[in-house]
Amino acid sequence: MAQMNMAKAINLALHEAMTKDKKVIVMGEDVGQDEGVFRITEGLHAKFGDTRVIDTPLAESGIIGTAIGMALYGLKPVCEIQFAGFDYYNYHQLESHAARFRNRTRGRLTVPMVMRAPYGAGIRAIEHHSESREAIYAHTPGLKVVIPSGPRNARALLHSAIQDPDPVIYYEPKAVYRLFKEEVPDAMETLPIGQAQIARKGKDITLVSYGASLRPTLEAAELLEEEDGVHAEVIDLLTISPFDAATIVDSVRKTGRCVVVHEGPRTCGIGAEIIARINENAFLYLEAPVKRVTGFDCQVPYFSKERAYLPDAERVLDGCRATLSF
Repeated sequence: MAQMNMAKAINLALHEAMTKDKKVIVMGEDVGQDEGVFRITEGLHAKFGDTRVIDTPLAESGIIGTAIGMALYGLKPVCEIQFAGFDYYNYHQLESHAARFRNRTRGRLTVPMVMRAPYGAGIRAIEHHSESREAIYAHTPGLKVVIPSGPRNARALLHSAIQDPDPVIYYEPKAVYRLFKEEVPDAMETLPIGQAQIARKGKDITLVSYGASLRPTLEAAELLEEEDGVHAEVIDLLTISPFDAATIVDSVRKTGRCVVVHEGPRTCGIGAEIIARINENAFLYLEAPVKRVTGFDCQVPYFSKERAYLPDAERVLDGCRATLSF
């Protein structure tokens, strides 16, 4: 196994997918000779040329609209949107067309495409560069949404997304791109879309998170054990839509308590849907109301206040202790 960070792992997955399947193409702003704003497409243009690694105009709607046509005619486009804050411009193409073709044609046509976009805060970027809007896509029927949390699952989930017959939104937590390294197997692997993983086993409280928020959640779980003797079970959601409610419900039935952690805004966020599923399927097992530790219902603030916006281990720990003492 090789040690690599998430940026390298995503790059590796693109190299592998394009080598394995000539129908896979990469397109987006500056993904060719400039190798991407975060260098995720490094080496692809030199290896596969400008018919499979396509630099596009600065027009997000055009990128996705073109990719939909390519997918309908048999290609597997992987589109890069430079920052998730700009994917509103292509939302019309995704919602009105990519997400609907399977239903519109009663299954005769599907749209096997991936939209990659770095999302979330934590790198001191300016407005429109730090947003976390996965809930919008999760609310759109016909789209799947996946968010990796580390190098190994980033590579595996991207392969699964590319192989999927339907459109997949692949959100990359850019704060994690080069945050840490882990071992990534030499052999190509996939992860099933729609299945969560238990990142840490426990029996006293369930913590559910994903993306960059998983790191402070795991840190809080370790502090809980060291300082309070509480064993927290941490679930890494990995797929936001359709998410793995069964794994969450099973865990909550065991622990009786739950805290959901994500950096997206609170109102109508992913945490609200998770709590609804718990109430529907494990209400009588709860020892306390399920708590949310999230971003706030505001624009991601500029540099000096960015850390105060993001859930950190201290906020997660406070949420856990409030739930445990209910």
